Amino acid sequence: MSHAHTDAVAASAIRKVAIRLVPFVALMFFINYLDRTAISFAAPNGMNSDLALSAAQFGFASGIFFLGYILLEVPSNMALHRFGARKWLARIMVSWGVVALLFTWVDSAVELYALRFALGVAEAGFFPGAILFLSLWVPARYRSRILALFYLAQPLTTVLGAPLAASLIQHDGFFFGLAGWRFMFFGVAIPAIVMGIVAWFYLVDRPADAKWLTDAEKRWLTEALERESREKTGNDHGRHGLKVAFTNGRVWTLALIYFGFIYGLYALAFFLPTIIGGFEAQFGTRFDLMQKGLITAIPYLPAAIVLYLWSRDATRRGVRTWHVALPAFTGAVSVPLALYMDSPAATVAVITVTACSIFAALPNFWTLPTRFLDGAAAAAGVALINTIGNMAGFSSSYVTGALHDLTGGYTVPMFVVGGFMLMSGVLMLAISRAPRTGTGVRMAHDGAQAH
Repeated sequence: MSHAHTDAVAASAIRKVAIRLVPFVALMFFINYLDRTAISFAAPNGMNSDLALSAAQFGFASGIFFLGYILLEVPSNMALHRFGARKWLARIMVSWGVVALLFTWVDSAVELYALRFALGVAEAGFFPGAILFLSLWVPARYRSRILALFYLAQPLTTVLGAPLAASLIQHDGFFFGLAGWRFMFFGVAIPAIVMGIVAWFYLVDRPADAKWLTDAEKRWLTEALERESREKTGNDHGRHGLKVAFTNGRVWTLALIYFGFIYGLYALAFFLPTIIGGFEAQFGTRFDLMQKGLITAIPYLPAAIVLYLWSRDATRRGVRTWHVALPAFTGAVSVPLALYMDSPAATVAVITVTACSIFAALPNFWTLPTRFLDGAAAAAGVALINTIGNMAGFSSSYVTGALHDLTGGYTVPMFVVGGFMLMSGVLMLAISRAPRTGTGVRMAHDGAQAH
């Protein structure tokens, strides 16, 4: 087969994966993220007052989700590796959809805690499973592009989800007399159940089974992925085993880097609507429910654009250290800076810089673990990194709420967020300079020189 023909087959295969799989999995992620963050829209719009929640109690309810998630994260990804993504991701979606539906009738803080914990258990393994699934479909040189397209769903969840949630909340008493925030929970839960059923029939576990690929495309993808697997394994067969995920210093360093980004991500996701709700007391400005939803969405549309352009550059150059470290440092400065702005517009503008920083880094970050992990080790390693990150999801929610109650404002909590993002940047610089035989990760690929 000529080089030109091979390139044509490769381009066609990657294009089909990008069209047939990525939008569908991204839609699953959209629903996933909307369901787990729906509580942030409900809180300032009746839930906190109806359930008599303090900021610390709301933070605990937001964060306890991640305790349930953490418990089953690695086992869930190992089950996906064993049973296949199609069955496992479909099962996860239906499970969390059923639990999410029950939020419609929650009546106390204790019930809210229990349901948030159960939602975490039900969702466990979805995100790392989706990352692993897409990574197993494309060679490393294409992953930053594919994962960027997938990751667009996360900021777009808020761009589209905030106005959607506001619209549902406005239908107070519309559905069997339910309060608006309860109807919102109902409205965002049903799509998860429907998509889970569809996923069972739509997803395909591996290129060789895809009827929408030609024989040449199947052969090219299969051979390219098998060749990468052999190269990653090399003479170190431990890289192919489960043990490496828990003993490799690179995995733990990447987990701490991810922790810092996720701490920032969920501090914004859960408390941004509440911060915007406080603009009236802080600046004397009044916004109706839909306006608050639209303002909440503002930072995330630029974030989606920056995510795409930043990852496009990373695909062209090869992922470099600064593709992850620079956004971390930018976010570390902008998070606390937002609190010193003198108008709602300036505050939202600086928060937008923070959102852009976090989302620019994340898809490029997720290309790193599968550069040196394969097979069961990749399944466990990706899940372990995500598990540590989700510990940040719990701690950022609870600590932010508790520090707010203790200090009477968000200044101290946001400086803590900035500190963790600074940690991510420093560790990213450190891991790129460490020897690859230790904790180092090669930061460029496909002929590009390492940074």
